[in-house]
Amino acid sequence: MCGIFAYLNFHANKERRHILEVLFNGLRRLEYRGYDSAGIAIDDSLSPLHSTSSPPPLVFRQAGNIESLVNSVNQEITNTDLNLDEVFYFHAGIAHTRWATHGEPAPRNSHPQSSGPGDDFLVVHNGVITNYEVLKETLVRHGFTFDSDTDTEVIPKLAKFVFDKANEEGEQTVTFCEVVFEVMRHLEGAYALIFKSWHYPNELVACKRGSPLLLGVKELDQDKSNNHVFKDAHFLSKNDHPKEFFLSSDPHALVEHTKKVLVIEDGEVVHLKDGGVSILKFERRNGSSRPASVERALSVLEMEVEQINKGKYDHYMQKEIHEQPESLTTTMRGRLIRGGGSRKPKAVLLGGLKDHLKTIRRSRRIVFIGCGTSYNAALASRPILEELSGIPVSMEIASDLWDRQGPIYREDTAVFVSQSGETADTLLALEYARENGALCVGITNTVGSSIARKTHCGVHINAGAEIGVASTKAYTSQIVVMVMLALAIGSDTISSQTRREAIVDGLLDLPNKVREVLKLDEEMKDLAQLLIDEQSLLVFGRGYNYATALEGALKVKEVSLMHSEGILAGEMKHGPLALVDENLPIAVIATRDACFSKQQSVIQQLHARKGRLIVMCSKGDAASVSSSGSCRAIEVPQVEDCLQPVVNIVPLQLLAYHLTVLRGHNVDQPRNLAKSVTTQ
Repeated sequence: MCGIFAYLNFHANKERRHILEVLFNGLRRLEYRGYDSAGIAIDDSLSPLHSTSSPPPLVFRQAGNIESLVNSVNQEITNTDLNLDEVFYFHAGIAHTRWATHGEPAPRNSHPQSSGPGDDFLVVHNGVITNYEVLKETLVRHGFTFDSDTDTEVIPKLAKFVFDKANEEGEQTVTFCEVVFEVMRHLEGAYALIFKSWHYPNELVACKRGSPLLLGVKELDQDKSNNHVFKDAHFLSKNDHPKEFFLSSDPHALVEHTKKVLVIEDGEVVHLKDGGVSILKFERRNGSSRPASVERALSVLEMEVEQINKGKYDHYMQKEIHEQPESLTTTMRGRLIRGGGSRKPKAVLLGGLKDHLKTIRRSRRIVFIGCGTSYNAALASRPILEELSGIPVSMEIASDLWDRQGPIYREDTAVFVSQSGETADTLLALEYARENGALCVGITNTVGSSIARKTHCGVHINAGAEIGVASTKAYTSQIVVMVMLALAIGSDTISSQTRREAIVDGLLDLPNKVREVLKLDEEMKDLAQLLIDEQSLLVFGRGYNYATALEGALKVKEVSLMHSEGILAGEMKHGPLALVDENLPIAVIATRDACFSKQQSVIQQLHARKGRLIVMCSKGDAASVSSSGSCRAIEVPQVEDCLQPVVNIVPLQLLAYHLTVLRGHNVDQPRNLAKSVTTQ
């Protein structure tokens, strides 16, 4: 949700044309997060490096997509004869994609938000300011007027209020950092912010609390070492060596420029000035808070540009569905012990958990906590974890756990599942679990994310970059990681050794089984053609595949915009059966596992009521399924029961994809949805 990007070049000759393109491309890399408007701010003309002010910046804001913003900027440039060839030795630009929370999508509500006439201070913001109404009332009493409906507008106006007050009191040397620190002191809620001001030319200040923000550094003529450290005042000191700095809420916008990044921590203020970086953080000393310098090291971004390109595919979702054999292989790489026999049994090795396995085994219960697709992945893994560990496993939707303050105890292990590692509700639940003393385990796809940093231990799923809003390969990799988690926890039980070894064999062969399922692509496209005009779809599953029903229905509804509902088949006669007639399409997942005979009974009852059935069955079962009545059968390979959800979800992902394309909707950026839900 929302995207922040900023670009600062220092002693690096860049034309205005290049600066605009960097900012626009940065926003394009953030499109997948979801947005409804966009904006940028750039310098009007070149300012002397050590001047105390510069002309007000140029601000462009537009509702709609990024190309609408680009066209608007080009039109404005044509009308004003702005020189695109003007060269800037130093320049600070900020950009933003907005997902509306306060106020409709409109230019006045787009970011950057301004302090008022003259644009003394400009801010781009990701998150929600919960006390903005109180701040707004205070600022109105001091003569400020508001032009937008956003919570963000209070931030630049508060910055101007702080700056003006300091100057009135004779504090002429107030720094940009000091202004931002004072603003932060009054803000409540979650935010990532970047400030720009013509009072502080060629400077940017960034800060965060609860929303992701990264700094990327590119040295144009320095050594290639990745071990530079941000010390007391500045990065590489104040010198004239050419550098480029990038700030972004997402690593996808940084990787094409640099792999040297810093993940900004909550409460930190990062000040870019004179080619250097200051990192400051509030520190309590003798009962009072004061900013203290922080020493941090750059890390290397483990991502390639190729991962964020579509390659030969038409859409990211299509690419990511077909990448699953490779993503599953990467998820398991180095974690499976192929041994065999009594001396060296087959097992898994999860390095991030090895020091905590004994504690987990002593847990009174294990609590899975997640949202949406991540919750469904945990639900698919619950039966095998209960079977191999013997520990009760409960499921919690993160927002509901937080809302009702559900019981979490010191003897619990809380497992937080999130693709991005920045999901707002999951992070709130994590803070709550930590406060209650539970051991917190993270399962995420994003190294360095908030969940990865704030949990006691965890496992990265290593599925690779996922750009499509509808999660596909992250879902299947999450299931595989949680099955491996179950194997690791239950590895000390001799009685389940044969079962565990069979699962390891199944894991090793799983990528091949998924490749086999992907051959159903054309068949699922034909099925999508038959369903293109339908208004609703029901999906019945039970046991391991109740989660498959939920996730399959979720995929269909979120991208194709068709109403779909995943239903526990055991609940069919407790209400859902009333919906069955000869028109409503119903998918039943009836692959061979412990629930197979029960699903056969469900199929018979739906046939008796003339249900229009689509049955997913194990290879070789299509004839017997069809013999009991008219239906369309989809055959998939049979694997170990706990791994069957990984195989079974792929046809439903393909169905959702083709339905969306045939209906003419945006498959990678569904209406109203965002990839990373960083606000409540």
